[in-house]
Amino acid sequence: MKILVCISHVPDTTSKINFTNGDSEFDTTGVQFVINPNDEFGLTRAIWFKEQQGAAVTVINVGGPDAEATLRKALAIGADEAIRINAAPTDGLFVAKQLANIVKEGGYDLVIAGKESLDYNGGMVPGMLAGILGYNFVNACVGIDLNGTEAKVTREIDGGKEIILAGLPLIVGGQKGIVEEKDLRIPNMRGIMMARSKVLTIVEPTGDTAATQSIKFEKPAAKTAVKLVNADNLDDLINLLHNEAKVI
Repeated sequence: MKILVCISHVPDTTSKINFTNGDSEFDTTGVQFVINPNDEFGLTRAIWFKEQQGAAVTVINVGGPDAEATLRKALAIGADEAIRINAAPTDGLFVAKQLANIVKEGGYDLVIAGKESLDYNGGMVPGMLAGILGYNFVNACVGIDLNGTEAKVTREIDGGKEIILAGLPLIVGGQKGIVEEKDLRIPNMRGIMMARSKVLTIVEPTGDTAATQSIKFEKPAAKTAVKLVNADNLDDLINLLHNEAKVI
């Protein structure tokens, strides 16, 4: 069983976000980058398959040299090898096309990607990757078990969960639930030392070009001051809701 886990290199949620060059570029100064949380859930599940069923686990990222620290952390958690496609992840389709070439060449049985990344929240890459390759695809995955050439997958739907049987090769868009937060792995010293000797392969991108271009970033408008209204003064409250907030 060969498993490929897609890893996005994203800013920590506690980072202060700023933009440079006329608000056209993200300012990485002082920003701490981490494994995308949805991807980390998927990686943990893949490591479970490695430990319980002897699966081989490879992690992959489309990004620059700065993403290698994040890939090394994934190796320290337990992945066997890592691949970095040396290209800026400009849009979802471009990333999916880059990943598709590796998936085809590597003959992976299962590809686990986060259902969306924490930075752009596009939620497009897993579905696009499956469409390009013609593979089975399950999104919003909150559970997966493997049995030979078949996977039993649980996905989140409105009002509940759905259980699906899908043949391999399979691509899933994972999220919290595929494992729980308490099950996430923290690299220990032995894992960190072993990660230094594991293979990290750098692959040059294909000739595909990005289909979109970011022109400008804009922060959300600052929140206005809160107005407190005495609980006994219902007339003022109704006036504010009607004339200022315009919600009634």
